[in-house]
Amino acid sequence: MISPIALPRLMRIGAGASALLPEVLAQLGLSRPFIVTDRYLADGGRAAALTERLAAAGLRSAVFSETVPDPTVASVEAALARLAEGDHDCVVGFGGGSPMDTAKAVAVLARHGGPMRNYKAPHSQDAPGLPIVAIPTTAGTGSEATRFTIVTDEASDEKMLCAGLAYLPVAALVDYELTLSKPKRLTADTGIDALTHAIEAYVSRRANPFSDGFALEAMRALAPNLRRVWTDPGDRGAREAMMLGACQAGIAFSNSSVALVHGMSRPIGAHFHVPHGLSNAMLLPAVTAFSGPGAVGRYAACARAIGVAQDGEGDEAAVARLVAELEALNDDLDVPGPAEYGLDAARWEALIPTMAAQALASGSPANNPVVPDAEAIAALYRRVWAA
Repeated sequence: MISPIALPRLMRIGAGASALLPEVLAQLGLSRPFIVTDRYLADGGRAAALTERLAAAGLRSAVFSETVPDPTVASVEAALARLAEGDHDCVVGFGGGSPMDTAKAVAVLARHGGPMRNYKAPHSQDAPGLPIVAIPTTAGTGSEATRFTIVTDEASDEKMLCAGLAYLPVAALVDYELTLSKPKRLTADTGIDALTHAIEAYVSRRANPFSDGFALEAMRALAPNLRRVWTDPGDRGAREAMMLGACQAGIAFSNSSVALVHGMSRPIGAHFHVPHGLSNAMLLPAVTAFSGPGAVGRYAACARAIGVAQDGEGDEAAVARLVAELEALNDDLDVPGPAEYGLDAARWEALIPTMAAQALASGSPANNPVVPDAEAIAALYRRVWAA
């Protein structure tokens, strides 16, 4: 089997990498960037530092800072309208998953037009849009290295998965120093999101030798450091490992796939506005327990990479240790269940058929080691509520 592999053309990884934006743009022959970020980074002066560095290099830029968590069609259209006011030859996504996802959507729509719904999976948008440069500020989504974006359709409360080479950044500047000021809750949620990416990429039915290597290395980087960055946010070594692991996990799932956790997570985010990483964390132990019998050897390898099982231990015992570790990690990082988070029980139950249908329609559950039907997904939603 031939595995289709795609990566950013340029990557700069390490402390201070974000300062290389003018140099990287020049290497790519780009000079008029449109920067997509959020209010936090704009108000804190981070976006201004980027534009000042660009201006010092003689590059003209504009900034859109009104992105929203879990980007919506309306927020993407607002950014697109702002871009149309100038003459821009590329889009820079600066921030966490939401600014980067917004930047990707804007880059495609700016060149190809049409409503965002036209681009949802199973459509694959491979014809390039505007070039995208990604500068992540959270160690979680791995969006700087992926060919996916997620946009919520407010009309249907559906998180639309949009895929294709057009969404893959041409360059990524991965600077762990940008994560040193992350709040604890965001640190935990994005960290578990990255771990979920690595595990799902490795157990996916679309896994391949290239993605496997990145997935296992990501797990080895992430697992020992999640509790360290939770306990000591200023631990530079742990922050660096988390940022590298998140990027490796992004490369892994972009060249393999995610699976059932992500398929079930997107509807929770769309209907209840739970942050993506947090909804993944709520689901990960239960979905891993459900899926384990379909890929015992693969999940056992994950347990060994994470460091909770030994090489000589039987695979089934290793999978049990993995599930127990994921449950313990949620406890240690104060991950709330849906009820504890404050979601309404009656609304959750009423929406289960819709969420199960949307999860299946996304295509991600079809990549799972155990491919579920709607009834199995509904049972998992109920199990997660009761946990």
